[in-house]
Amino acid sequence: MIVRPRPHWFPMLFVVRGSVLPHIAPQLIFTTAIAILVTAWHGVVYEWKVTLTFVPFSLIGLTLAIFLGFRNNTSYARYWEARVLWGTLMIEARNLSRQAMTLVDDTRQAPPFVRLLIAFTHALRHQLRGTDPKADFARLLTPAECERLSSAQFKPAMLLLMASEWMAARRREGTLSQTMALAMEAPLCKIGEALAGCERIANTPIPFTYAVIIHRTIYLYCLLLPFALVDSIGPMTPIIVAFISYTFFALEALGAEIEDPFGREPNDLALDALSINVEATLRETMGERDLPSPPAPVGYVQT
Repeated sequence: MIVRPRPHWFPMLFVVRGSVLPHIAPQLIFTTAIAILVTAWHGVVYEWKVTLTFVPFSLIGLTLAIFLGFRNNTSYARYWEARVLWGTLMIEARNLSRQAMTLVDDTRQAPPFVRLLIAFTHALRHQLRGTDPKADFARLLTPAECERLSSAQFKPAMLLLMASEWMAARRREGTLSQTMALAMEAPLCKIGEALAGCERIANTPIPFTYAVIIHRTIYLYCLLLPFALVDSIGPMTPIIVAFISYTFFALEALGAEIEDPFGREPNDLALDALSINVEATLRETMGERDLPSPPAPVGYVQT
């Protein structure tokens, strides 16, 4: 996730870090080189003059823009929904932590429950990114809890079950009334809904055929465009082709990048920072003072 002050309009023209330019540079250079060759040969290929006008490209460009707009809107909707779900996770985890510290008669029993919530946050991040959560579990949970989680396929769901078991144990002990248990169950269910929402986004990509259609159309459009421009604008053809190609290639790359908001691309969600923020606020609820700090951005990119 890009974390930086908005630069002045002129330096922003040359920003590379965090843009999609490094990803699209090869195809941009390739299409510009083709445009230069077409201009140098005046649109002649093997002694055959390729005669095209700009009219069909105007129609195709309009259709292509509609498809790109649809795909980018869909990708951003997935990105924003993922951020809302993580916001819900933070809100409900704070609510549960506060309730555990105030509604249970013996508040000394609350820290293990709060640590389960912290472990759930890290477990969700690891599940979405396909990484190993053992190190976070080892510092947050007991050896018995780590052993139980080691055989679980869906570790975040298992942690929610363990949190419910903690509430059931307090009910049996009589330190948590039924009314208070029901009050704590509501935010726990919302955390479960956030988990399911993140899994839905991670496991259900945009239909592949949209990417194929857009990808093929963009390349055909950009490779044939010089033949339609060379007779009318001459030496300016490579410049215009480069500008139009940059626009289409960049929009396609951006849509593909934010389609999976849980990755590690510069414009994806900063799940490391979000997880540590949840951990810090829950630890503060328990009265701890040595709180973890979010990772510092590397070149304006926060993971």
